[in-house]
Amino acid sequence: MSELKITKANFDQEVMKSDLPVLLDFWAPWCGPCRMLGPVVEEIAEEYKGRAKVGKINVDEEDELAAAFRVSSIPTVVVMKGGKVVNASVGYSPKARIEAMLNV
Repeated sequence: MSELKITKANFDQEVMKSDLPVLLDFWAPWCGPCRMLGPVVEEIAEEYKGRAKVGKINVDEEDELAAAFRVSSIPTVVVMKGGKVVNASVGYSPKARIEAMLNV
């Protein structure tokens, strides 16, 4: 598994201080569309190894992070570069759309 489990404890180090773009997947285990998106995110994590970081944030466990990003619906995918949000999408997105978000 190439995805990182992002928590409040490692957020600053893994996301804010990252030299690579970071794809964040806000999800929950009970969310059907999140489970559909999971394998897509995993594939991207493998294919972008060394070019981007991919992190998963469980909104049930990390409600403060979800609130900080104003996540009200899941799945929500956020792309960050240099500690700033550069792209975001709510709901299931096909792999090509997520890759396009990463390559901005």
